[in-house]
Amino acid sequence: MTTSPQQLTKKQYEKELERLQTELVGLQDWIVAAGLRVVVLFEGRDTAGKGGTIKRIAEKTNPRVVRTVALGTPTERERTQWYFQRYVAHLPAAGEMVLFDRSWYNRAGVERVMGFCTDDEYTDFMRAAPRFERLLMRSGIVLIKYWLSVSDEEQERRFNARIGDPTKQWKLSPMDLEARARWVDYAEAKDEMFAYTDTKESPWFVVEADDKRTARLNLISHLLEQVPYEPVRREAITLPPRQQRAYVRPPADTQTFVPTRYVVS
Repeated sequence: MTTSPQQLTKKQYEKELERLQTELVGLQDWIVAAGLRVVVLFEGRDTAGKGGTIKRIAEKTNPRVVRTVALGTPTERERTQWYFQRYVAHLPAAGEMVLFDRSWYNRAGVERVMGFCTDDEYTDFMRAAPRFERLLMRSGIVLIKYWLSVSDEEQERRFNARIGDPTKQWKLSPMDLEARARWVDYAEAKDEMFAYTDTKESPWFVVEADDKRTARLNLISHLLEQVPYEPVRREAITLPPRQQRAYVRPPADTQTFVPTRYVVS
């Protein structure tokens, strides 16, 4: 039985996001205490909101515990390695959660559509990926996969918004524009990827992402359900007394200060 979604105002969204981020800190504490290893993959079309969602997840957490991994184009050396090798190097140790902003599924998406891999490499990946993920899970890693789904119309709107915003134009690479031109190719690649890798052991969780705020809350609340955790008791914190030894600061004219251009009242 499904319940009707709760309608929130922007102010209510911010309050609920703060509550969920507090829970994420609780999850972080449990991951450390229990020595868990958690991997979360974020995939989806350009402009689907992966980066913004990851930012909200990691915003209040310890970056030494909750790490974000966003790999660039592989080097010539990495191209000669076993395909999964450069991703394995970023897998978590005990007490860590890693958020992959795109992952080994690049091969099933951009590499397939843009012709950056051969047909044999693509076929080998599709067969190997479920096995690779089973190995990760058998080793004790908690693996969670999200696909952020955005409509053609909404992606178009977001692309145009980026064109008109100087702070976001860097997000529009030639590759992004080419991907926009190949909308159907990417849709078919995604469907084929799901056919091979949406398994019972490691399913894809699809998040409707036309509204970014809605997507963030739904994804974070779902993520918190995927890793059962318990409150970790923190010791009471008491500030130690400050040293009483006399100290004189060096004269201000012996140091180089940043100019005071702004004063916020």
